[in-house]
Amino acid sequence: MEKPCPKLSVVIPVFNEMATLAGLLRRVVAVDYPKEILLIDDGSTDGSRDFLAKLDSEGLAVLDGAQPRNDNALVVLFQPTNRGKGAALRRGFEEATGEMIVVQDADLEYDPNDYFKLMAPVLSGDADAVYGSRFAGTPRRVLYFWHSLGNQVLTTLSNAFTDLNLTDMETCYKLFRAECIKSIELEEDRFGIEPEMTAKLARKGCRIYEVPISYRGRTYVEGKKIGWKDGARAVYAIVKYALKSKRGCER
Repeated sequence: MEKPCPKLSVVIPVFNEMATLAGLLRRVVAVDYPKEILLIDDGSTDGSRDFLAKLDSEGLAVLDGAQPRNDNALVVLFQPTNRGKGAALRRGFEEATGEMIVVQDADLEYDPNDYFKLMAPVLSGDADAVYGSRFAGTPRRVLYFWHSLGNQVLTTLSNAFTDLNLTDMETCYKLFRAECIKSIELEEDRFGIEPEMTAKLARKGCRIYEVPISYRGRTYVEGKKIGWKDGARAVYAIVKYALKSKRGCER
């Protein structure tokens, strides 16, 4: 008897993404793999919250033109106020029931068809976590130099503290064995959760792989939200969790 595929939990934090949300969900449900889709609204004010409430009550029927493949369980969660991406991810991780968990932004920058690339090292038994790199030679939209440089600086700084050799620490596409990410206590409410997860996975000794993914970045006019304050918080988080790790080793 053929062994069933491990279920994938797709965790999607949502904050004011009405322009792209339905299109993104059509792409996610079209991925031919058994999965649950967890949408965590983070206090949206642009109609995303109402759309998700309708999705919660009526299901995939609200997605005109959707072509679901395989099983698609829906879980819709609502944060009482805007708390940040990190807080939304923590809630999604807690509620996820799949053997694997992947982070998916609610925009159209990342292609859900890349889930198969991300799952492969876990399914083969080689990895506990897989990062999708935007800088590993695959097609990507050419955009901001300073944004790219900032990513390189943060990744290099993170690598220096964790002794990893990642090319894209800040990538959205991170896939985990569920038991691995659930065993880590996460604290950051906003974008600082990216270096925090990386530092704590490294400290735990998790096997981390990196695979190339496609990337279609969006401009700030199109809705990109991350800014210099988030970069500054990322630097703070890198140093903070590195020092915490050292103190933990000394005890």
